[in-house]
Amino acid sequence: MTPTPARYLETGEDADLPVVDAHHHIWDLEANHHPWLSEEPPPPFRYGDPRPLRRPYLPADYRQDSAGQNIVATVYMEAEHDPTDPIHETRWVHAIAAREGLPQAMAGAVFLDHEDAGAIVREQASFPLVRSLRHKPKGVARPEEFHAGHRIPGSMRCPQWRAGYRHLADSRLFFELQTPWWHLDDALELARDFPATLIVLNHLGLPADRSATGLAAWRAAMARLSEAPNLAVKLSGICVPGQVWTPALNAWVVREAIGLFGAQRCMWASNFPVDGLVSGFAEILSAMRCITADLSRVDRLAIFHGTARATYGL
Repeated sequence: MTPTPARYLETGEDADLPVVDAHHHIWDLEANHHPWLSEEPPPPFRYGDPRPLRRPYLPADYRQDSAGQNIVATVYMEAEHDPTDPIHETRWVHAIAAREGLPQAMAGAVFLDHEDAGAIVREQASFPLVRSLRHKPKGVARPEEFHAGHRIPGSMRCPQWRAGYRHLADSRLFFELQTPWWHLDDALELARDFPATLIVLNHLGLPADRSATGLAAWRAAMARLSEAPNLAVKLSGICVPGQVWTPALNAWVVREAIGLFGAQRCMWASNFPVDGLVSGFAEILSAMRCITADLSRVDRLAIFHGTARATYGL
């Protein structure tokens, strides 16, 4: 049973709970080119119109949003910067971190199906803050379009994409995966074929369909994925457009994921400023604390701090 907000507030156990934000963005649209934040028409976006995000979002903005939340470290996630120069974003983030003291680690970009994937992996690995790389694989838009034998170009089953992925095993970097749940069997195959490479699943496999049928299918896919030991999960990015982030809305999804993967493989993240389109930082983090209030202190420390700290070497 999900604990009530009243019980959560009465415990007083959160006052000293340290939090690592394992996935957030910053950007300066004058200094850097992010096509999805600048070009017209904007691309399809799961939270609706992305135009409200077309403003500077720098460490000062992040600190304002996260004020009072005992954030002790953060991880920058690549923000779909200009694909012709992924290293530019990495250099910019390092300059920001040196000046502002935030972030303490980052996930850089790579395009695994490009000919230069190996060179980009090696160059990204040379930067001190880079721990992981992300490239959103191609896929189908709806679960009914998926078939297990696909070879979609740019997908996790694409030979060229996999050729790029192989370079991760030779680096110290792991992989950040953002894909909808109906492609999680592809991810399971990838994890088994490359057991030395950790995969961190972003945003819980995007359980956007909250119907009983949709949630059952999501859980089944997550259960299969949890069988691979080289998988971790970010408890983030599960906003529902038009609805405030509340325990009532998201508790089942979060608790099922924790039950399947265990607290030692789960980590909280804000996905700010993107999730700020739907709810405030404090609302999201407070609701997550509420959802987990009846877990042990050890498990809560793992979810909000320890898993991310170990994963990103903080």
